[in-house]
Amino acid sequence: MSPAETEDPRADLLYSSVPGLVASAAARFGDAEALVDGDLRLSFSELEAESLRVSAAAMAAGISPGDRVAIWAPNMAEWVLAALGLLGLGAVLVPLNTRFKGPEAADVLKRSGARALFTVRGFLGLDYPAMLEEQDIPALERIILLRDDDEGTFSEPTRTDEVPIFGWREFLAGAEGVVEGDGPLVGVATDERAVMAAWRAVKPEDLSDLIFTSGTTGRPKGAMTSHGQTLRTFGTWASIVGLSEGDRYLIVNPFFHTFGYKAGIIACLIAGATILPEPVFDVDRVLAKVAAERISMLPGPPTLYQSILDHPDRTAYDLSSLRLAVTGAAAVPVELILRMRSELTFSTVLTAYGLTEATGVVTICRRTDQPEVISHSSGRAIPETEVTIVDDTGAALPVGQPGEILVRGYTVVSGYFEDPEATAAAIDAEGWLHTGDIGFMDPAGNVTITDRLKDMFIVGGFNAYPAEIEGTLLRHPGVSQVAVVGVPDPRMGEVGCAFVVPRPGTDPAALAEDLPAWAREQMANYKVPRTVRIIEALPLNASGKVLKTELRARAAKESRR
Repeated sequence: MSPAETEDPRADLLYSSVPGLVASAAARFGDAEALVDGDLRLSFSELEAESLRVSAAAMAAGISPGDRVAIWAPNMAEWVLAALGLLGLGAVLVPLNTRFKGPEAADVLKRSGARALFTVRGFLGLDYPAMLEEQDIPALERIILLRDDDEGTFSEPTRTDEVPIFGWREFLAGAEGVVEGDGPLVGVATDERAVMAAWRAVKPEDLSDLIFTSGTTGRPKGAMTSHGQTLRTFGTWASIVGLSEGDRYLIVNPFFHTFGYKAGIIACLIAGATILPEPVFDVDRVLAKVAAERISMLPGPPTLYQSILDHPDRTAYDLSSLRLAVTGAAAVPVELILRMRSELTFSTVLTAYGLTEATGVVTICRRTDQPEVISHSSGRAIPETEVTIVDDTGAALPVGQPGEILVRGYTVVSGYFEDPEATAAAIDAEGWLHTGDIGFMDPAGNVTITDRLKDMFIVGGFNAYPAEIEGTLLRHPGVSQVAVVGVPDPRMGEVGCAFVVPRPGTDPAALAEDLPAWAREQMANYKVPRTVRIIEALPLNASGKVLKTELRARAAKESRR
């Protein structure tokens, strides 16, 4: 047997790419638990083997390096396996928000040019393939259901004549070299050596994913991130927060978001922590899971911890394994941090700030920071990146003065997919990413977010963009003008309030009653305004811009009545 045949094929992969990370995790952590979902328990070695199998099946299905492939599904083991296998083949991952309605998902699929979609039936009672019926998605060639037990639950979509739908087992059969029949999944035989060669071919600079985000225009834009950026960013993140080998990480944050996908799956593979996907936050289920699986890492928005602390039966569960929490997306009261440390067993509670265009991380607190710093700021820039605060002219502002937050460094994405104009507007010639968020910096470099140029508000941890919501509401035949603002909500943090000017001849009362139900058919539920206020005219400044500050004040005043 030659030296080449005896050499460990994983030895030189290490952190060069996501497949390299999977291989190195198998070498480093071996039989330790890597992925737990219900009855499924995979070691790091088994996770590598299953990821290779998905890569082989994707190869047999004709998926090639650089092809965009979407996943539209909740947190589940198959999401992890599909993502790692596709990334191993060199495909570009396009995660879709599970709250999307059909038109929203179709828009991202079309604009990304996705050739395949991995999805489910039955999550929250939805049939995702059926939601794509009658949608124009020219590049989409096949749909793969991630769980075979979803088959038959719903009637077959009429799109199956156009875009065939396959079960998970049928897809994986391609890994054994399916040669019978003439369907799109028929391919050539593949073996581990051939797939490992594909894994080796993936380079740090190769595009790993397109994560679509909205901006001031409301038009979704696909932020392009490389394998190397992801690994470097979340290697740093895992080190700062203290994620360690043997940690058991309950990932409630959705995988379609960088917090779940990269600060979750990728960070676990880097540190040697166990991935435990949780599809929907349900406080009773989470408490039971923490106790049964000895969860040590539980990140999420502040409302998650508040729900746990306020649960009447909390003391009936053994939560003593909890030690590490990372939160953000909303203000975190000092009292909440103190209660998490005293009433629960968290030894580390950190806040952070990030956005997709910075690979998900801009600033983060450190474990030595005092509760007041963690509560009132989002921490300092991560190493080897720069954060500055500037005024309207681009000049740097002194400590304590609010302005736009800019970030520069290896975390900043290369741009937006096939959108050079939006890229140029977001990333200047000197490499500074203009975040559109307003904040100030203290003498230690800690950044406090005070406002959002983009008017974004956060509903239960989900970013909602008024421009996008307004564009949808304007399609309603009874709406003439509309402005959406975020208003405080005790349960969700913030919710939308829509100020609507009706079209002539429209019954205002009927419009206010009908619009939310109509909107729920057009967009994700978290985007749907919780209240609709009918007004005669929107308040405008001298240049004709809507005075949203005035609308926020009006909404807050009316909510107190």
